[in-house]
Amino acid sequence: MKIKLIEQLNVLIVEGDRHMRMLIREMLFALGVKDVAVASDGKAAVEEMQVFRSDLVLVDLKMEPIGGLEFVRRLRADTKNPYRFVPVIMITAYADLDTVAMARDVGITEFMAKPISATILQQRIERVLKDSRRFVEAPEFTGPDRRRSKKTALGGKERREIPPKFVDPPEDLPAAPKSPETKL
Repeated sequence: MKIKLIEQLNVLIVEGDRHMRMLIREMLFALGVKDVAVASDGKAAVEEMQVFRSDLVLVDLKMEPIGGLEFVRRLRADTKNPYRFVPVIMITAYADLDTVAMARDVGITEFMAKPISATILQQRIERVLKDSRRFVEAPEFTGPDRRRSKKTALGGKERREIPPKFVDPPEDLPAAPKSPETKL
């Protein structure tokens, strides 16, 4: 993804609580974002992504019928979906270490604990825009490189068994997918 300004982003909010969706939407508008779409769960987000060109997704954890983790897992695994590389920030009230690790392991780009503020939201978005990580494709994982450090090799139990396969996202995203082949 080309580096954009916050004001140039198209943002999809996937949040189960209507009030929280509207709060996040208003925060984005206050930050200068002009194009925002909303979905109440992962299933509705899949449908929204068929018609809305997302540069960034803000997703909640607990939703029905498809929660945030499953939505991101499907998004990242779908090789036919041009939006599989879109940065995803998880915003959730469940910020324990296990939840953060699960989010990281499905391909979340950044993580935010509720309650949130416009300032913290802006900082996370700017971090995603300025410090994008390469995508790794492995048998059980596709997503941003989970290692933030720029070290090239680690020893001991943190060493990768097999060198990672890095996947470069397209320079710019195409228009919203219309193909029936794109399924999340």
